[in-house]
Amino acid sequence: MALHNELGKEGEQMAIRWLKEKGYEIMHLNWRHSYYEIDIIAKKADKLHIVEVKARKGNFFGNPEDSVTKSKFKKLQKAVDEFLFLNPGYKWLQYDVLAITLHNDKETEYFLLEDVFL
Repeated sequence: MALHNELGKEGEQMAIRWLKEKGYEIMHLNWRHSYYEIDIIAKKADKLHIVEVKARKGNFFGNPEDSVTKSKFKKLQKAVDEFLFLNPGYKWLQYDVLAITLHNDKETEYFLLEDVFL
């Protein structure tokens, strides 16, 4: 497996632990429809959270959240539309981006961008 794929999987596992600590109930990890994917689907209170996880080692190439483009977001929306079609009944939906920056010399940084729309 390529290094960036390994980092992605590690980032998703870190994200799950972090979200659980913050009171989120994890419903799905890597939910797929066709070639679209939702990293994490979670619930907190009465809201369904669609969480895109981005992890990077350091920020030499910019912040992890910078890699969520309008094109990526449109693909995510298509996957969510299908999820909601197959799982009706959710009144409140929120798109979030969880950016994780791993450092060699200090603690891992978590930055949650809530209610994102591009």
